[in-house]
Amino acid sequence: MDNIIERDLRRLDLNLLPVFHALMQERHVTRAAERLYLGQPAVSGALKRLRAAFGDPLFVRGRAGMEPTPRALELARQVDALLQGLHGALTANRPFEPQASSRVFRIGSSEAVGAALFPRLVRHLASEAPGVRLVTLDTDRHRVAAMLERNEIELALGMHDEGPGWLRQRPLFEWRFVCLYNAALIRPRRTKLDLREFLRHPHLLTSFKGELHGYIDEELAALGHARRVLFANPHFATNPFIVRDTAALVTVPDYIARIWSRDLGLAISPLPFPLPAHRVSATWKASMDGDAGLRWLVGTVAGLGAP
Repeated sequence: MDNIIERDLRRLDLNLLPVFHALMQERHVTRAAERLYLGQPAVSGALKRLRAAFGDPLFVRGRAGMEPTPRALELARQVDALLQGLHGALTANRPFEPQASSRVFRIGSSEAVGAALFPRLVRHLASEAPGVRLVTLDTDRHRVAAMLERNEIELALGMHDEGPGWLRQRPLFEWRFVCLYNAALIRPRRTKLDLREFLRHPHLLTSFKGELHGYIDEELAALGHARRVLFANPHFATNPFIVRDTAALVTVPDYIARIWSRDLGLAISPLPFPLPAHRVSATWKASMDGDAGLRWLVGTVAGLGAP
């Protein structure tokens, strides 16, 4: 068996695997060459050798760039695990030094979680890890596993499902939905809205699907009630400015409500009906457990505490 493995490996130059990885990430020969600090002809030549070695085109031209074939997608997970394992072996005893690092971390999060965490994280990095840089991408519970698997991001922050066994999670903080409004335009009889007041006023909704109905409406329907949604849009940060100028309500996580209340002078009320608490977690691939830098980043985010 060992002889078979050695014979097959001699057929493939292992230096081609980082090229394959870069092409999977960039889906473009020129960008992959820039990522690897190689010339474009060198990457084109490596792709030709990869195609010959695996007996498959691997990448074909598409409208959005070079699209991987089913064989390439199958190989990608295996090659990624191999490269990460090798990287882990090479860096297993190498500590991460944030003050000296110039690493770029790619993080996925929702707009709301990003608005609550990233200002504090960037401020912390400015003093503790001035050379570290962050690239953030939008994600949600439905896309996070696929984005991690494709290595589009190294870490995801948000309300995520438990996921498959190849993912790791660390709880960061719990939150609840609250109601946000302009107290100069909406004057509840007490310090918090009752159900009648909540239903009487129009509502704003963040809807990524372009609908006037969401989670809160489903919970209200289960209680035999309905609210009137005046405005729905996919951009989370639009609603507080509308609420500031309009006699309307918006229901949002308490961690973002506290920020908007502070910055825009809006009032916060608990919801007048019970809802469970939710949790924001950090999620990453189990194969990255040996990455000292990623462990440091997860610990740093967890150390920030609840917004």
